[in-house]
Amino acid sequence: MKKFITVVFEKLHIKVSEEKIETLAQFIKFGLVGLSNTLLSYAIYLLTLLILSPLKLSWDYFVASFLSFVLSVLWSYFWNNRFVFKQDSKKRSFWKSLFKTYLSYAFTGIILGNILLYVWVALLGIPKTLAPLLSLVITVPLNFLLNKYWAFH
Repeated sequence: MKKFITVVFEKLHIKVSEEKIETLAQFIKFGLVGLSNTLLSYAIYLLTLLILSPLKLSWDYFVASFLSFVLSVLWSYFWNNRFVFKQDSKKRSFWKSLFKTYLSYAFTGIILGNILLYVWVALLGIPKTLAPLLSLVITVPLNFLLNKYWAFH
């Protein structure tokens, strides 16, 4: 990935430091993991809504959001540890980085994500099936920074 990015910048005659290339490569990889995580999370979210729909709950989307969070963060941790932030994986404590990952995702996924869900669904009337996708524009970049500089550091 880094070699490809370096070649692209060279072809465009743009000088970029090795550190910035590494960060960009990590962000792209984080995005790929995030895409798979988002698909998994959204599938769990929709499945939970489907299962809970006979109960006619007004807060079903919060349950769906929480369940999709718990399962998808575990998925993300595994792939981010192996694919994105792997350079220090042997040095870091598995349990400490897993705990920090859950805290990072808790902030962006549960706290911020549910605040945004409330804004999108209750205040702006956006369908609850689309609302989590809108939140990604805010939560993904923030989550990358938290993971790169804290959870996997």
